[in-house]
Amino acid sequence: MTTTAAARARAISTLLGLAAGDALGMPAQTLPRAEARARYGRIERFLAPFEGHPVSHGLKAAQVTDDTEQTLLLAKRLIAQPDTFDDAGWARDLLEWEAEIRAKGLADLLGPSSRRAIDALLAGASPEETGKAGTTNGAAMRISPIGLMMPPSRPALVARVARTCRVTHNTGEAIAAAAAVAMLISCGIAGQSLEQALSAALLACRDGQALGFAVGEPDMAARIELALTLAEQGEEALIAGIGTSVASRESVPVAFGILKLARGDLWTALVIAANAGDDTDTIGAIVGSMCGALGGTVPAQAAAQVMAANDLDIERIADGLLALRAHAVQGAVA
Repeated sequence: MTTTAAARARAISTLLGLAAGDALGMPAQTLPRAEARARYGRIERFLAPFEGHPVSHGLKAAQVTDDTEQTLLLAKRLIAQPDTFDDAGWARDLLEWEAEIRAKGLADLLGPSSRRAIDALLAGASPEETGKAGTTNGAAMRISPIGLMMPPSRPALVARVARTCRVTHNTGEAIAAAAAVAMLISCGIAGQSLEQALSAALLACRDGQALGFAVGEPDMAARIELALTLAEQGEEALIAGIGTSVASRESVPVAFGILKLARGDLWTALVIAANAGDDTDTIGAIVGSMCGALGGTVPAQAAAQVMAANDLDIERIADGLLALRAHAVQGAVA
């Protein structure tokens, strides 16, 4: 059983690993793998995006994107409202966040699934319906707070994942992907090994697949298993065989494959993700959060760079989520 101090260290590393992976992948996001290599070489440190980048322009080296910002936004709503989930409130949170991004002149806005769903919700559509086409990775990229606040009890964790996904990503593909990520993180916080956490994540993935609308990839667990197999053949085979797009069926399994390929070493995983091409920031954020939960740490210099470049209240948020986790554990024992 992991100690409170160890759990706290892993929780902080989960959020910091997410931020570091997001920031390292930021300059290459949306670029094909070959173009990213031509512009930057092998990305192994924080870089500023090239002038005129289609999404990242205006950002500086080590700054985070929507992946980290929406994760912390969700965490704050969960901490403030632990016993329920206000769909309209969450939609307003996302819209207010996007308005702030626009005001700064930045372009990393709401993803396509989230935008369509929020517009529909505010136009009067039922939250049961708004997310029925959402198969992109927006849910999985910001789901780590659920893994931190919930112990690895599969039914309760998967149900909580599905509830937070409902407004924007209410599909089997997206819920399954998010459930796998959240369960692996929860298992890591509980002190489980990579192998134990992967087994539990695949079971949660299968449970999540049965929830929401049957839209998109019908077997996310099989996609993750394929990625884990391809990882044994190396980086090129993994990326070519799975893909790195914004689709959950590509970016989430490839993050699991990178986790295995890097053998849990956080910085190695982030470098692979940053150079994968396409949705590099989100892949980095997901694998960084999983590595952090399993005990990986961001190198001290890189951690200092990320914290200096961004306004991230990581320790307070980690403590708030762990307090909810302790309450859930006590409730289960009682």
